[in-house]
Amino acid sequence: MNSTRRGMAALCAAAVLAIAAFPVLADSPVITIGTLENGTVNWELQTIREHGFDQKNGFRLEIVPLAGNPATQIAMLGGEVDSIVSDLLWVAQQRAAGADFTFLPYSTAVGGLVVPEDSEVRSLVDLKGKKIGIAGGPVDKSWLILRAWNLQKNGEDLADVTEQVFGAPPVIQNAAETGEVAGAINFWHYLARMKAGGMREIVDVSQAAVDLGLNPEVPLLGYVLRASWIRENPDLAQGLARASSQAKSLLRLDDAVWDDLRPIMDVADDAEFEALREGWRDGIPDEKAPISPEDAQKMFSVMAELGGDDLTGGLTELPEGLFWSGDLSWSHE
Repeated sequence: MNSTRRGMAALCAAAVLAIAAFPVLADSPVITIGTLENGTVNWELQTIREHGFDQKNGFRLEIVPLAGNPATQIAMLGGEVDSIVSDLLWVAQQRAAGADFTFLPYSTAVGGLVVPEDSEVRSLVDLKGKKIGIAGGPVDKSWLILRAWNLQKNGEDLADVTEQVFGAPPVIQNAAETGEVAGAINFWHYLARMKAGGMREIVDVSQAAVDLGLNPEVPLLGYVLRASWIRENPDLAQGLARASSQAKSLLRLDDAVWDDLRPIMDVADDAEFEALREGWRDGIPDEKAPISPEDAQKMFSVMAELGGDDLTGGLTELPEGLFWSGDLSWSHE
């Protein structure tokens, strides 16, 4: 009888603890982040949730799955979510047009140009007169940097001496693997899969940027936040910045965390899994090196020269207050 009573007492105590804990969870301020259902951003967001970095930093993360990048941008513009991860230039254009968007660095990952392992192509010069597949369209950042690099190194614009085939990342991957194109420029995570499958990189965009005198640590992807939201919710904003940093630190150092993420990474084999893991790690921004607006403007200017208004939306300079590092001493109108 005593053991039964002790068991009941233990159950009651557990129930009381659960009830007491629930309001804390339920009452935590929510930060909503819109993301592609299968996007690589989910790897960081899931790590934040699974390891409680949101709760430890005073908020509850709610992931809002959306269908495609335009949908995430529309959700952000319409105030349906607190944040998304998007492209630096899109944020700059919106800010210049009057939106009070700012940019918390997420990734420096960029693409590259790959060819089949048995291809005779060894350099960009060897692609003259051949087809290049390009994901992201004519104003893809990697394509523009490689064009600028080839102009400087070889005196020719790749757009003039090659035939370009533009398409969605999986279409470009297929075109490269089936030989429809001689070389391909793709988003970093597709390139990781392609290289894991045996394709060979002939030009690394980060190195091309260095050769052009650019800083490859300028992040081209970041969390988009409203400056007004940061001012009104300083603890939440800093909490998100810390949670992102803590998740990145864990993902940089702990392989076991990646094993937990593997089911949502859609990998075909160990080689692909490891390539994606290392590619994501390579894109983690250096938190000890604050973003230089001058470096960002220099990269923007190089790309704008070739991309024109289709890339810049008419911008000639990146707007002030574009970047936020998580420091609450930052403020702007």
